[in-house]
Amino acid sequence: MRTFAEHQRAVHALLDPLVGRLGAGDSERVELASGGADGRVLADGLHAPVQLPGFDNSQMDGYAVRSAELATARPGSPVRLAVGRTSAAGDPPFELDPGTASPVMTGAGIPVGADAVVPIEVADPPAFLGLGAGRHDSPAGSTVSFTSPVEPGTFIRRAGSDVAAGELLLAAGTRLGPAQLGALAAAGVTEVLVRRPLRVLLLSTGHELRPLGQPLRPGQLHDANTAMIGAALRACGVEVVEALAPDDAASVHAALAASVHPRATEQSAARPVDLVVTTGGVSAGAFEVVRDALAPLGVEFVKVAIQPGGPQGLGTAAVEPGDGSAPVEVPVVSFPGNPVSALVSFELFLRPVLRRLAGLAPDRSRATLRLAHSVTSPIDRHQVRRGVLDGNGDVEVGAPSSHLLHAYANATVLVHLPVGVDGLPAGAHVDVWRIDD
Repeated sequence: MRTFAEHQRAVHALLDPLVGRLGAGDSERVELASGGADGRVLADGLHAPVQLPGFDNSQMDGYAVRSAELATARPGSPVRLAVGRTSAAGDPPFELDPGTASPVMTGAGIPVGADAVVPIEVADPPAFLGLGAGRHDSPAGSTVSFTSPVEPGTFIRRAGSDVAAGELLLAAGTRLGPAQLGALAAAGVTEVLVRRPLRVLLLSTGHELRPLGQPLRPGQLHDANTAMIGAALRACGVEVVEALAPDDAASVHAALAASVHPRATEQSAARPVDLVVTTGGVSAGAFEVVRDALAPLGVEFVKVAIQPGGPQGLGTAAVEPGDGSAPVEVPVVSFPGNPVSALVSFELFLRPVLRRLAGLAPDRSRATLRLAHSVTSPIDRHQVRRGVLDGNGDVEVGAPSSHLLHAYANATVLVHLPVGVDGLPAGAHVDVWRIDD
């Protein structure tokens, strides 16, 4: 029987070669304006086509001045200057006349010749008089006083202080979140070369499963695994192909052939999947269709010392297209069919790998917290329980059964009780993963 850590390493070893499929050689261009770049990963490093900021601009609402003209300013002996032209955001540049101070708004260009900005709050008067309400410049004859000198460069954002033209803006492998997309837009970048996402076949199996929206006959269940694991995969930046198969090997083989060899099927426009994830049919029962169908193709089915989720499948399947051409090898990760077992298995083994491949933080937020009550656990299993935090920040642990999906849906943490632990008292410390982020 494998340990939890041994199976984690086996999954990593199987899927790490997928990194080679996600380089610049297998990429596509997407436009920022369409939203197609959201969450994608850059295939190549991108250099700034322009400097940012593009021009010197003001960090404050205030007055643009020549600092030398305020060198003698003191509280008892202020320097008074004529109010010059206003520089508002979007105004073209102009030259600051000697002996004047120009009202300048946050983000507006610094007039040529000015080398500092004095905030409006420390000027006298501490407000822009006569501006706004349709008036761009101050009335003729307006003056402003200053009671202290100002250092050159004060409250000026220099051109290129964020990034210089030609400097690396974002490195290859960067995931494009809000800040990254903002930087690209600010630099005027309209499209980017991104890695294509992993394409994954999610195959849920079982005679008892019915698609959502279809009526149930006695003994049948709605298919929760496809909705659940599909959402979990997509949250890892994966493109998901969904399929449902009854408990017969021919249906499993057909689903594999359709996704691994799409050109041999009606899905002529689709590209082959990079990975197959299955749920159900991996245990020791008489009708374990995934085990029976995939073991001859090269997938290994093992017991892992965890609860829930002990039966697991892992390996590379040689999938034949059914048209006489050569088989194609594809990695397969197989989970049990009980919903909680499937989702816990995904969290433990697959989520960290897929998120790392997608440029995301691989691990859940983790903490060591106190138990709100005593718990028991099988001493020879790494048990993962669902839990919530009480008002004191202690962990209330739920029941261990693998069918309690509603309890999982209301949980905020996964509680880890390692091998060798058969029970812990209230107040004992346990490792938890946050699943509510």
